[in-house]
Amino acid sequence: MAAKTEPFEETQYLPRRRTALVLAAPPCFMLGLVFWQVVLGHPWGREPMSNGRVIGWTIFLWLVYARLLTVSLVTEVRGGELALKLKGLWRVRRIPLSSIRSVETIVVDPLRDYGGYGIRSTRWGKAYVAGSTEAVRLTLAGDEEIVVGSRRAKELAAALHELR
Repeated sequence: MAAKTEPFEETQYLPRRRTALVLAAPPCFMLGLVFWQVVLGHPWGREPMSNGRVIGWTIFLWLVYARLLTVSLVTEVRGGELALKLKGLWRVRRIPLSSIRSVETIVVDPLRDYGGYGIRSTRWGKAYVAGSTEAVRLTLAGDEEIVVGSRRAKELAAALHELR
């Protein structure tokens, strides 16, 4: 009797250093504006915001920044479906395993192939990629393709093959 594959679950985080640097630009700019306008007393622009608004927007942007740094890609295979979540930001995409026509493991470069990380739309379909160069390409009924990045792509493909 063959061993049953356990349900698959994986959590991946976006590349921290790169993501943190890109996302930090707006709140850092606002922090500089707080220093320039509130601390030094130099209004910025022809019609400057009030000091309270500058401080409020700065706090808001730092809170958004902190939230975006906690976003993760969660991949689960169980209960007859593949669930893809961009936890902390997006709803769940559920794909019935019965609608998957083919599964193959591939190697990807998220920046070159998809223009970045997260949920990416291409002319072929959607890609759910985080910090991995390994992925699983799914062809669904209707010829839609979905690429799911995974540090454990072979395990994910095996779980999809066995449970569908």
